[in-house]
Amino acid sequence: MVLDAFAKVVSQADARGEYLSASQLDALSAIVKDGNKRADTVNRITGNSSAIVANAARALFAEQPQLIAPGGNAYTNRRMAACLRDMEIILRYVTYAIFAGDASVLDDRCLNGLRETYLALGTPGASVAVGVEKMKEAALAIAGDANGITRGDCSALLSEVASYFDRAAAAVG
Repeated sequence: MVLDAFAKVVSQADARGEYLSASQLDALSAIVKDGNKRADTVNRITGNSSAIVANAARALFAEQPQLIAPGGNAYTNRRMAACLRDMEIILRYVTYAIFAGDASVLDDRCLNGLRETYLALGTPGASVAVGVEKMKEAALAIAGDANGITRGDCSALLSEVASYFDRAAAAVG
């Protein structure tokens, strides 16, 4: 998936009939250099995905108990399962974007049309956005834990991770 960023830069340069610029080469080199950090981050989030989703949902429903009350959008086991499934799908596509270093897979395969779907179903997008925010907080805490990962400055990567969650929250909210 990291090749997505490479393919994108190369195809853009090819379409213009130009060589890659020094800044483009530097950006691609940085992706390669940070590859282990990306893999560590994705592995940590993926390995804790069930807890991230469950804890985010638990916190969301504690703040917005009307969602699980009779008549609420997450009332009944079927609706609750659909809510958890959607949160899990969003988290999965965020990890794809992290690994690729590119939000296009998140946009194209997950977020495009999601707000419209939620509107059609009567799902409160603002509540979904809060759930995504809670997943972001948990994922950043897990990914930012310095124990057992490749050493180095991860602030840019963590900022990128946060941006994917922010993008998802904005798309549904």
